[in-house]
Amino acid sequence: MDREERIKNACMKIVECINAMSFLNLDDQRVHSLVMMREIARGVVENKDRKVTKSDVTRALHSSIEKMASSCRDIVYKLSKMSYKGLDDQRIQSLLRVKEIAAKHAKVASVESDTWIKESLAGEEMQPSSVDVLVGGAEIMVVEESLVEETELRNEDGHNVVQKRPVTRAKLTGKKDVQIGEVPRKMPEDEPPEVEAQLINENGKNQLQEILSQPPLLQSLIWPPDDCITLDWIWSLISAIKQFSQNHPPSEFQLVMPISVVDKLVDNASSILSKESNCVKIDCHGVDSRVVVVGDIHGQFHDLLHLLENAGFPSENQFYVFNGNYVDRGAWGLEVFLLLLAWKVLMPHRVYLLRGNHESKECTLSYGFEKEVKTKFGDQGEYVYNKFLDCFKELPLASVIAGSVYTTHGGLFRSTRIAYSRRSRRKRTQRLELGSLEELSAVKRSLIDAPYEGPNMILTDVLWSDPSQRQGMCKNRARGRGLWWGPDCTEAFLKMSKLKLIIRSHEGPDVRAGQHLFGDMLCGYSLDHEGELGKLYTLFSAPDYPQVEDLSLRLDP
Repeated sequence: MDREERIKNACMKIVECINAMSFLNLDDQRVHSLVMMREIARGVVENKDRKVTKSDVTRALHSSIEKMASSCRDIVYKLSKMSYKGLDDQRIQSLLRVKEIAAKHAKVASVESDTWIKESLAGEEMQPSSVDVLVGGAEIMVVEESLVEETELRNEDGHNVVQKRPVTRAKLTGKKDVQIGEVPRKMPEDEPPEVEAQLINENGKNQLQEILSQPPLLQSLIWPPDDCITLDWIWSLISAIKQFSQNHPPSEFQLVMPISVVDKLVDNASSILSKESNCVKIDCHGVDSRVVVVGDIHGQFHDLLHLLENAGFPSENQFYVFNGNYVDRGAWGLEVFLLLLAWKVLMPHRVYLLRGNHESKECTLSYGFEKEVKTKFGDQGEYVYNKFLDCFKELPLASVIAGSVYTTHGGLFRSTRIAYSRRSRRKRTQRLELGSLEELSAVKRSLIDAPYEGPNMILTDVLWSDPSQRQGMCKNRARGRGLWWGPDCTEAFLKMSKLKLIIRSHEGPDVRAGQHLFGDMLCGYSLDHEGELGKLYTLFSAPDYPQVEDLSLRLDP
């Protein structure tokens, strides 16, 4: 057995030992240290290059409490629905006792969990056990009575045995840190709640299996009473959507995401978006600042989560610019857009959402989003769908990052100034000329569908245009709208706007198939133009595209 395999086995033993422990008589610091150790060891086993922080421990503990509370509420609900007809008095009393115990645990766990989340660690410095740890290469430190397994993670020279690899450091900052309060201690993540064991003992195996054979109840999200989204609320949103996506039909979505919550979230986000200019300026000149640009997502919620986890979540030093096309052709466009709106509300100056051509009525009617919304919200689907259309109209069209990088969904655009060809004095024809950022800033973006003609053609160009290897600018006949522009136009735009780089999206592997002069997009991006002044990249971030060709397979209840 090689060294790395021995390390993984040692870490697996740590995870198993801690999961098997009872936390009942341990103080908060010991619980915190043990959970920190477990999360670090789990990361080594799973080959995850990420930093284990105080927030990771908090989420692990909170998740355990919520799982216990959810299981207990599930038991209470199912016992309440049971018929006691035909049961003897002793069995009825046993079931009522089980229900009483479950109700007590559900109530205590929920109350304590809420109290724990609201309490702050401000004014209380973390002990050495909470030192940030880079899974896959850094020291493992535990304050309370160092564990034997710790030595197995080092080699004979006392150095770390797992090689360090580059990681993205993105600190998760919420409005409040969290503190471990006095909560029920029997809560290892992979262990069933104590009340479930009591059901087995008192009720008999067969009846327990019958009661618990149904899928767990969905936990409905609640809008914050103070109208203030926190980081913990976003974690709850992610957890609820992941639970829903595993084994629940789309028609039950409003059980986890009530229309009242959608209303509040979309209204708050729309209010922020409407105040942004057509081309947002992103100032990220800090020494440690980092900007992540994301291309088309197309309803791939789980891939979006994977992207955020690997690149690092938004933070004070980590900006995100999304280049549009959040919906259509994937089964979770609704979830993708709701999550991004939540991040926008939480961090409006760190998360920027641009509009794509699929954020329109025309595309969503044809490529799945309208059907997705109406399937998930039933009779209220039309109302929710129109709510999203109104939000789409508020999305900015482009961004300039640090005064150097221009990003947009489609690409460059024509000038609104009228120019004519000089070929003939008798027959003067209108000629396309390159537009400027000043002209882009004057566009009326509140149209839900990009026009085919008229004064707002810049809106169409920005959302629908594609690069070409031919010089000049002409109408995009393949799409029937927008433009084709060549390397000379890219150079001219960079020079006119004093920029160094253009990042656009809009084209995936399907569009690029057969275009031998461009990259195939299978690696997620393509260098399309390269000149003396800068470059043009196409970026596409939906790795399993199209995820659902026939949405009826996914969306029909």
